Amino acid sequence: MLEQIAQGPLISKEEYAAQSPGVRVDLINAQYDLKSADFSVVLVIAGDDRVGIVEVVQLLHEWMDARHIETNIFEVPSDEELERPRFWRYWRGLPPKGKIGVFVAGWPLNAIGEHATGQIDDAGFSARLSHIRRFENALGTNGALVVKFWIHTPREAMKERLKRAKKDPKSNWQIEDVDWQLYEVFEKAGPHVETLLRETHTAIAPWQVIDGRDDRTRDLVLARALLDALVQRMKAPPPPGQVAAWPVEQIPDALGQVDLGAQIEDDEYDNRLEADQARLARLTRKARDCGQSTVLVFEGWDAAGKGGAIRRLTRAMAVRDYRVVPFAAPTEEERARHYLWRFWRQLPRAGHVLILDRSWYGRVLVERVEGFAKPEEWQRAYDEIVDFEVQLLEHGMLVRKFWLHIDPDEQFARFKAREHTLYKKYKITEEDYRNRDKWDAYVAAVNEMVARTHTPDAPWHLVPFNDKRYGRIQVLDTVCEALKSAVGKP
Repeated sequence: MLEQIAQGPLISKEEYAAQSPGVRVDLINAQYDLKSADFSVVLVIAGDDRVGIVEVVQLLHEWMDARHIETNIFEVPSDEELERPRFWRYWRGLPPKGKIGVFVAGWPLNAIGEHATGQIDDAGFSARLSHIRRFENALGTNGALVVKFWIHTPREAMKERLKRAKKDPKSNWQIEDVDWQLYEVFEKAGPHVETLLRETHTAIAPWQVIDGRDDRTRDLVLARALLDALVQRMKAPPPPGQVAAWPVEQIPDALGQVDLGAQIEDDEYDNRLEADQARLARLTRKARDCGQSTVLVFEGWDAAGKGGAIRRLTRAMAVRDYRVVPFAAPTEEERARHYLWRFWRQLPRAGHVLILDRSWYGRVLVERVEGFAKPEEWQRAYDEIVDFEVQLLEHGMLVRKFWLHIDPDEQFARFKAREHTLYKKYKITEEDYRNRDKWDAYVAAVNEMVARTHTPDAPWHLVPFNDKRYGRIQVLDTVCEALKSAVGKP
């Protein structure tokens, strides 16, 4: 595939001089049209020619308005990046709607480099390619235009170029030791490159291989291809991806199996609360020392008791070891990107605990029921969420998810109690009462959520909370047992 591409005709100096000015004007005009468009551009520039990649990125900054290009260059991961899943740094760099985000090298070269140097084996490489496909598909189906270029220079041509540049004082400043290192790596990595291009070439994120033998040919072909992609996307947005819905009869009534009559006596509650909090304190200190990070997700009915359950957890932890992040409706900045963007950004460092009061599951709960997400959007979210959590688990994070369950009568009683409690009055609004009319729709959404996103390593725990004290003990016990499994006895 690569060698066939690199044998095509080259563009002459005269052709370049005649055509490049017009392409440059059209490209800057398309960029300004993009500013008012309802999509972003994710531009991946990778390949086996580092100098060529750098020159192309520089050209785009010269031909276009660099103020509206967000360029991300990925080199050796920092300590902060190493403490999170691999794709954390890519998600953080995603551009908002109306802008171009350039990803230099990015996830493709990262996968090739790690496989070629033995950091991941064949199975790990295959898993990484799967994550790449899902990542790019998630961006594309969310509306982003994903454009990927692989700049390829044949081995012999690259070797001759490096030799000439080394001897020429006018160009040897461009060559670094890393270019010879990359030459050696890609000599061995050729089959892996072919696999990556083949396995991650999709309709929504296709690869375009660019001939790197000649600067003029490389630059003009790439600029034209980027221009064509922008113009085509402006004319005709891609059709929404269709996702098959699960038959209702295949979705178990998980909530119906929760024993809402479960209770605990006062004395037992006090004793177990004290013991569990002491145990949790020791476990979180050990998790800090060994670098075990934890993500705890709390979902549930309004007034179910999420705040109280979270406070019983945090009361046992050192403040430096945890963060509680509540999520409500997305901000304008968050709406301009994929819905998972704001959650990726919050992932904890090694040894820390992240507690989420509402989470990415809003996509398949409130956004589904209230109509904020289209059916095809929330239906494909299940697979996107599972892949997200798989990446957390592969990185070694502990993930536990809680649905706090109460019945409608208990919720109504708590609403009324809030209205007469000074420090809780702010929690109750007319919207809370209105949402009660959609109770059955939420039950259906929760049951499907559990059926499609419950996994052995990131399980759902449906906790009865009609008796708040009983529910709090169940949450504490679950977190303690999970941490014990992860780090051992404190």
